[in-house]
Amino acid sequence: MIIQLHKHTTQEDIDTIHVTLNKAKYSVTPVNTQLDNYLVCIGKEEVDLRRIGGLKGVKDIHRVSDSYKLVSRKWKTENTKINLGDGVVIGGGEPAIMAGPCSVESETQIEKVVEHLIKNKISVIRGGVFKPRSSPYAFRGLGIEGLKMMHAKCKPYNIKIITEVMQVSQIKEMQEYVDVFQVGARNSQNYNLLDALGEIDTPVLIKRGISGTIEELLHSAEYIFSKGNERLMLCERGIRTFETMYRNTFDINAIQILKDRSHLPVIADPSHGIGIREYVSKLALSSLISGADGIIYEVHEKPEEAVSDAQQTLNFIESDLLIRKISALKEILHSF
Repeated sequence: MIIQLHKHTTQEDIDTIHVTLNKAKYSVTPVNTQLDNYLVCIGKEEVDLRRIGGLKGVKDIHRVSDSYKLVSRKWKTENTKINLGDGVVIGGGEPAIMAGPCSVESETQIEKVVEHLIKNKISVIRGGVFKPRSSPYAFRGLGIEGLKMMHAKCKPYNIKIITEVMQVSQIKEMQEYVDVFQVGARNSQNYNLLDALGEIDTPVLIKRGISGTIEELLHSAEYIFSKGNERLMLCERGIRTFETMYRNTFDINAIQILKDRSHLPVIADPSHGIGIREYVSKLALSSLISGADGIIYEVHEKPEEAVSDAQQTLNFIESDLLIRKISALKEILHSF
């Protein structure tokens, strides 16, 4: 059960609600976010929602059977919108496009990518500065200096930055230069990191774990929401299965399931989803048809020279063509 409180509910009123619920053998966890105040109530016995809803200070009350209560659509039926500022809204009805290199490599590289994004009216750049790599000898990013450089190149054009954070200690130094923190597949169940991201106001995109279930992804989002940050996005990026002919098994089924189970925006990552450049655009379009609120993909002027993920990165010509196809697809989607 979720109880929404009025903004100016007094502590005395909250104490009364606690006492009433405790008598009904419910545990009560307060959750105060940047948008609202809630009480998450867990118990086995039935209670009269009308009686609880009539208590002073209660704005609304919802019965939610899902274990991931705050991110569940059972209490919030309207879609959540994430406003990044300057007219950039995720989940607002128009497909969001986030594009950029796997890794930030150089000033020249970012300048070229920014030019490409401006040309195609893309307002969110992706780019890793702290890279979790399978091999300890692979390029692992330029770190905070790379992020500062990317921020300097993007800010004059109001291009928003999404980049991966790998550990709690990085959040503070990165926050000034980041518009969306990305939780990568390897960290989707790093609960210390999820808790810390719940204590800030910056939006967070959470990727599904390498072998994670849909429910595990929803629980990861619940961790962040329950700590106070409800500006969240879910990301389907493929999972590891027995198939070896491509990088991951892109679970397009998950997009619609996530949309049905949660009110949070759902973003698709076709680059990691298949890991083969010539199929990325087709998966991107398929994702939008399947109901995704946006896509995040990798682009580089010369993918063959990229220091990471070259095999799944679109070049500028391929990216131009994808954007044109998305524009055409929008007209079709609006007619449904």
